[in-house]
This record gives sequence, structure tokens and C-alpha cells, in this order.
Amino acid sequence: MIDDRIGIHFSDKQRLVLKWWQSDLYRHYDAIICDGAVRSGKSTVMSISFALWGMTCFDNCSFGICGKTITSVKRNVIVPLIATLERMNMLVTLKESKNYFDVVSGGNKNRFYIFGGKDEGAASLIQGMTLAGVMIDEAALLPRSFTEQAIARCSVTGSKLWFDCNPEGAYHWFKREWIDKAEYKRALYLNFTLDDNPSLSREIKERYKRVYSGAFYERFVLGRWVSPEGLIYPMFDPAKHCCEVIPRKFTRYIVSCDYGTVNPTSFGLWGECEGVWYRISEYYFDSRKGGRRKTDEEHYAALERLCGKREIEVCIVDPSASSFIECIRRHGRYKVMPAKNDVLYGINKVSEALRSGWIKIFFSCKAAIREFSLYRWDEKGRDIPVKENDHAMDDIRYFVTYISGDKTHQPFFVMSLDRETCQADNE
Repeated sequence: MIDDRIGIHFSDKQRLVLKWWQSDLYRHYDAIICDGAVRSGKSTVMSISFALWGMTCFDNCSFGICGKTITSVKRNVIVPLIATLERMNMLVTLKESKNYFDVVSGGNKNRFYIFGGKDEGAASLIQGMTLAGVMIDEAALLPRSFTEQAIARCSVTGSKLWFDCNPEGAYHWFKREWIDKAEYKRALYLNFTLDDNPSLSREIKERYKRVYSGAFYERFVLGRWVSPEGLIYPMFDPAKHCCEVIPRKFTRYIVSCDYGTVNPTSFGLWGECEGVWYRISEYYFDSRKGGRRKTDEEHYAALERLCGKREIEVCIVDPSASSFIECIRRHGRYKVMPAKNDVLYGINKVSEALRSGWIKIFFSCKAAIREFSLYRWDEKGRDIPVKENDHAMDDIRYFVTYISGDKTHQPFFVMSLDRETCQADNE
């Protein structure tokens, strides 16, 4: 049993992934697709099965293992895979600088190349290669051009395709072209739930179910391809999330800034008290309503008025506002840091913060309260917020994303690594 050889206990669905290519029912299939909940155990078992298939069926051939970036593929797939292969007494030689590793087993030797497909231009990296098979990790996050180029490279007789991903929107191209057409394309399609990963305890599974909501819950917990609808933060409730009385003593202060020239500019002053962050006050300027645009220096003067004599830990600023960031640095009073601007990741973090109650909004912050009730998803079913009523929402997202990565902040957060690592640069 492979469980005994590598010390991993597999579920029935994971066992099917491991041996589908040997099964009389499925060996004639050209591909396998595994999607579903986060942490459901699909990526680990897919990579092991892919390597076993390659080493069993081929000799002196090349294979591709692809993901959003080379960095994320190495960390999330390659490192644990190599450790597993070595426990199975295979000889593995990693050429990290050249992004491939060689495997020797049972008299066969094959090479596995590592590719990152972070943008449309990445397709050229794999173009021209001849592969016996390709595994695409987080297929829904890769550009269609890269995926199709990788598929085209698999021209060796007997080659097969391996895809795994977490669900995205209902109209995503990968769902329409591969999952909805799995039978036609002779692809074995398996949907994974949290219960398909035996390594997850009941407590951990319940924790995942608590921290997601709306479309994120349906995708990452139920494993469904759904498009977001309506309000982005339907859980926002002024009776629960707003307060009239501000605590007297705060231990930390942070300012979050979304900067606009034609569009509104929004700053939020945040104070921490006993593990809860309060939006104490805000600055919101709309040049259209004001009849003129303000300069960086005028916005900076407003920042100083907002902060008063408080000791500000850091100002988290819209990363596109380079001139305003430089203005803050030039004055030398506040530490400034460009915000991380992964929109979907940040929206999910704000949703978690609202659900767990560790952010509160003072009733005087009328712009933030107003935008919470208006901030909506695009009506075409895409994972894109409507670009209006979003400026206080953006500064709040910058703040929550920053605090979520702050190790001094104690509340638990579930982090979808594949989403977070999308920002890593391709090597």
C-alpha cells in the first residue's frame, strides 16, 4: 500500500486519483480534473499520482508542472512532492536554478520542468517544448493562453493532462471549457470536499466553515463554481459593527489611505483596544463635489489634522499613489508603506474581520458606513467590484490586509495560500 510506503493515509477519492491511470474504467481518459474546497487534499495527491504515472509509464521523457508562479509551485507542490518521492526510494536531483528536477526509479529516468504562468506573456516560456504530460496546479488562476500552450506541448504518445484548482466564478473559462465538457474531452472530473482530506480534524473543518461567507463560502468550503451577487459585504450590520462610544485608551494607531485625483480620496484613522480595531475618524474628499482637485500637500495637511498628536505606527497607502507616498516620506513625520492590493483576497479578509467582530466603525465615519451599504459586485457575474462607492472600502481593505499579516494581531485567520501567493513574482 502506498499509504505505508510514504506514511500518509488517503481517502477513497484520493486513492482514485492515485490509480485512475491504471484503472480499466479510466485509463483510456486523456485528463483528470480535481476541483473543490480549500485544504481538501487534492493538490498533494495529484502531484504524487502525476509523478508515479510519469515514472511508471515513461523513460527519458520530459514533463511539466505548472502554477501561478515558479515560487508558489516550488513551495506548495515541488518541495512536498520531492520529499514524498525520496521516501519511496526514488532518486531525485533538483536543479533549482534551472527550474527542473530529475527522477530515477525502476530503471527509468525522467525530467520534470517547473513553470510559472502568471500572465499572458508566460505562454512563451513553455512554447517549443515536447512533453509527455503536464500538471497544472491552480488551473483557474492561470491565463488561458498559458494553459492552452501547455496542453499543446503534450505530443508524446500516451501523454495525459492533470488539472487541479479551487472554484472561481460560474462563467470562468476553465469551468466552461473543461469541467462542463469533461465527458466530451475524455477527462475524469472529481470534486473534493473538506471531508475528502483525512488529515483535517473536525475542529479545523468547522473553523474553515466559520470564517468564510457568501460566494467565498460556496467556493472554498462547498467547492462550487459560483459568481458573487449583490452586496459585497452583506454581513455588515450598523447595529453590530458601528459604535457611538470610542474607548478611552488605544495601544496602537494606524492610518489607511485610498488616494484619488479625479476620484475621491479616503483616509481612515484606526486605533486598537483590547484586540479590536476601531475606525475612529476619517477624511473623505470628492473633487467632483468640491469643485476642484487638491494637491498632495493639501491632502497631507488633512492627514496631519486627522492624526492630531497621536503616535501613528504606519500609514498604509494606495500603492498607485506614488507621489503622495513620496510626499509623506518627505515630511518625515509618519512611516509610510504601500498597501497590498489583491482585491479578492482583501475583500475576503474584510469579510472575515466583520464576521469575527474585530473591526468597529465609529458612527461619525459616515463615508465608510454609506459605502458598506452600496459596495456591490459587477452584475455580469464577474469577480469584480463595481468601481463606485469603493474608496472608503479600498482604504479599509488596505488596513485589514495589513493587519491580517501582522503577527502581533492575535485572532485566527484562514489564509488561502494559493490566492495570497498570486502576488509573488515569477522567477
